[in-house]
Amino acid sequence: MKTKFGFLLIALSQFYLAQNNYIIKDGSKRFDAHVTVQSCKGDDCGGKGIVKLIDKKTNQLFQTFESDDLSLFLDKDQKPTVNVIQLYNEQSPLIFDDFNFDGSEDLAIRNGNQSGYGGPSYDVYVYHSTKKQFVPSDELTSLAYENLGMFQTDHKRKRLVTFAKSGCCWHITTEYAVVPKKGLVKVYEFEEDATGGGEFVKVITRNLINNKWVSKTKKYKIDDYYKD
Repeated sequence: MKTKFGFLLIALSQFYLAQNNYIIKDGSKRFDAHVTVQSCKGDDCGGKGIVKLIDKKTNQLFQTFESDDLSLFLDKDQKPTVNVIQLYNEQSPLIFDDFNFDGSEDLAIRNGNQSGYGGPSYDVYVYHSTKKQFVPSDELTSLAYENLGMFQTDHKRKRLVTFAKSGCCWHITTEYAVVPKKGLVKVYEFEEDATGGGEFVKVITRNLINNKWVSKTKKYKIDDYYKD
């Protein structure tokens, strides 16, 4: 019995030693983030992850989150980045931002690579002022799974912006407004279609104006349109 117990202690100690721990202090005004990820190989980390938010003022634990695959890359200082959203490039494990424009900081946590073309996917949480904690947002999480990685937040125009593609020659940019008590409303699309195999790209712009879609289509020569 003692032998089995000893093996169990060794196994548990090896498990915890194998985990990698990081503290992110510069991502949020309110919280420090203590991040634990299961494994790292070089600069590439992933596997089960735990994110603990520590209140900067009280130094007390505020809330704990779990991720099935907290994929992240370490920078030159061997630390995870934060709040970086680059299309086709680096997207941080944690994104702190006000996604629903209600004045409170929200949080997106990386969970694997399940968005378009195997890109980063995120579980998105919004701050609930009554419950005084972060709660899951199915709508925002869907945006971060169904497009090319994490959406972008345009605070000036109060829009959420997503990107999607099909192959080399069809791309679409979509913008959403956040309507109180209603949720996300798609208000704009910018479509670039060069799938015809010819010399032209068709550009379609759609705007939601007074609850009606207004569409405009133009054609450009491919060589001129994609010229650097």
